[in-house]
This record gives sequence, structure tokens and C-alpha cells, in this order.
Amino acid sequence: MSTDFQAGRVSLGARLRELRTEAGLNGKDMAARLGWQRSKVSRLEHGKQTATAEDLEAWAREAGAPDEANDLTARLRGLESQQRSWRRQLASGHRGVQEKYVVEYRSTSTVRGYEATVVPGLFQTPDYARHLLLHNAELMQTPRDTDEAVRARMQRQEVLYQGGRTFEIMMWEGVLHALVCPRKVMVAQLDRLVGLVGMDRVSLGVIPLGAPLKITPKHGFWIFDESRVIVETVNTELHLEAAEDVALYGRVWDRLGEAAVYGAHAHRLIARARAALAPT
Repeated sequence: MSTDFQAGRVSLGARLRELRTEAGLNGKDMAARLGWQRSKVSRLEHGKQTATAEDLEAWAREAGAPDEANDLTARLRGLESQQRSWRRQLASGHRGVQEKYVVEYRSTSTVRGYEATVVPGLFQTPDYARHLLLHNAELMQTPRDTDEAVRARMQRQEVLYQGGRTFEIMMWEGVLHALVCPRKVMVAQLDRLVGLVGMDRVSLGVIPLGAPLKITPKHGFWIFDESRVIVETVNTELHLEAAEDVALYGRVWDRLGEAAVYGAHAHRLIARARAALAPT
């Protein structure tokens, strides 16, 4: 059993114990209400047994907290899927991961995203994306299916022009100056961003360097339909569905958003970065 899985199971058990004690019940009382052996209550609370969705719904009901059932079942779903190794996902190349995101975005109505180091994939030019994918394949020592991966990433961008969806995206101003590709490629990428400012269904904000902040920029994250969050680290992709996690990232978004600028001001920041790339 993986350490991540077991840690998640222990965390879920701790939450079950909290709900029981908050209801003023001991283990024997809880077992009696549920019609279970007392040993099952103990195993669940100590992370020694994996609960079923039905177990969790019954637990929340008998603890007098039926509204907690959704959060508990979300934690259960996340036990095995919460942390996904990039090395495993990229074992056959980047194309499969990019195609997965095509499906993810097509099934989502509202997306809120924040990036601290890189232009979001939704806004990347093919050349910019190609350089990022090549760098990552070299770092992760995975197969190079770059052309196929770039095509899939560009296919993802089709959702920007489809009705019934909204995209609220912010990025740290440093992204505009990070030369992860040749200068001419970055110039074209910045031109692409300029064209997105003011676009229907897309809200593009830039957090200026030197802006007063209530929270440090940290890492990028994406909130899908206010029900799940995806966070990318160097070695893993985290999928968070617990209500408290989604709410936490929503608060982070709100605090970062207080410093973001839009419209003409965002346009000026992009133009300034582009001007800095002019030949000397």
C-alpha cells in the first residue's frame, strides 16, 4: 500500500473521529447506531480499513452531520487519485496527458487559473509550447512525442471559442519576462497574450511586480467548476476535490485577484515586457 494512500486513509479516519466526538458519541455508541461491530469503527478511525461511500454517508447521518457526506466521499475518491506521478503519466510521452486535458476542459463550464512561472497552456503559441515540452521531456527523461503533444495542446485551446464557458486567468508579471524560449518566440507569445485581453469569455489579469500582496504568489493552480483543483508540481499532479481544499484555493485566488490588473493596464505590462525583448 502506498504511503500517500495510507496517509490519506489516516486523514479520513481522523475526520470521522472528529465528527463522532463532536456528536458526543463514543465508539460503542457509534457502532450501535450504525449496526456495526465496534472493531469496524476503530479500524476506520485509525486508517486500518478503507470505508465505502455507503459507510461514509451512514457515518455522517448518524453523527448528525449529513451535510458532511459529500466532503467525506470526495476524500474517499481522492485517496488513490489525489497524487499522480508525472513519471508514470509521461512514461509513453506527453501526448496522452495533453489529450486528457482536452477532455477535462471540454467537460468544464467555468475555469479559474493562476500561473506564477509560465504562460498558461490555454494561451500558448505552438512554438512556445514546443520549447516547454522539450525542456520537460529532457528533465523527466521521457519519450519525445513533441509534435503530437503540441497539436493536442493547441486542440485544448478550442474551448476558448466555444459558448457556455468562462475563463478567469491570472498570471504573475514575472511570467512575461521568463525566457524559457528564444526571444523571437517569446515576442510572438506576448503578441498572442495582447490579442486575448478583452476577449469574450476570457478574463486575463496580470499581478504586477511590486504590487501590494496579501499572500505570496507560490505555485500555479486551476479550479474547475468550483468543485476540483489541479496543482502541478515538479514530480506530481495533485487532484483535490475535498470541499475544504477547493474553498482554500478559492480564497487564495481572491487574495491574489485583489492585486491583479486587467484591460488597458494589463496590456501595458505585456507591451513593456515585449519592448524589453527588442534587439539592442
